[in-house]
Amino acid sequence: MRINIESERLILRNLVPEDYVDAFKWCGDPRVNTYMIYPLYKRAEDVKTWIESLNTDNPDNYDVGFVLKETGELIGSGGIVYKPERDVFIIGYNLRADKWGNGYVPEAIQSLLEYVNKTRKISIIEGEFAEENYKSRRVMEKLGMIYDRDSEYEKLDGSKRFKSKIYRREFV
Repeated sequence: MRINIESERLILRNLVPEDYVDAFKWCGDPRVNTYMIYPLYKRAEDVKTWIESLNTDNPDNYDVGFVLKETGELIGSGGIVYKPERDVFIIGYNLRADKWGNGYVPEAIQSLLEYVNKTRKISIIEGEFAEENYKSRRVMEKLGMIYDRDSEYEKLDGSKRFKSKIYRREFV
C-alpha cells in the first residue's frame, strides 16, 4: 500500500531503493538484529535488494519507513500485515539503536493503525517478541497490547531459536 502519514514527530512513508544506505544503519547493526528473524545484513547493497522486493501494491501490507520530521533522517521501518485467515494484523518494527527509548515505534505504529482503521476495520493486532527483549514488550504494552500466549520462533537462516511471547489487542 502506498503510504504517506504524518504523526507528531514522524513521517511514515514507503521505503524506496535510495534508502538502502540509511536502512543499512539498522539492518546491518548486530544490536538491532539480535532478536530479528532475518539474518544480519553484511552489505548495504543487500538491503537495497530487500527494499526493491517490497510490494507496495499489496493491500494487506502496510510497511513504511520512519522519518524524523525535524531532521529528515530515516531511522527505522515497520508496519502491519493483515492475515485474512485469522482476521489479525501482525505488527513488526526495526529502529536504529541510537534512537531507542524515545517512543518513536509506538508513535509510528499507532499512527499507522489509525490510518488503516479509516478504510478497513481492525479487529485484532498481534506482535511477537523474544522473551529477553523487554524493549519490544514495552512497545507492545504502550500500544495497549497484553500477553496472549507463549511461543517460539527461529531466524530465517536457522542460526538461532527464541522462546517468545505473543501480545495481542482486540478492538471493539
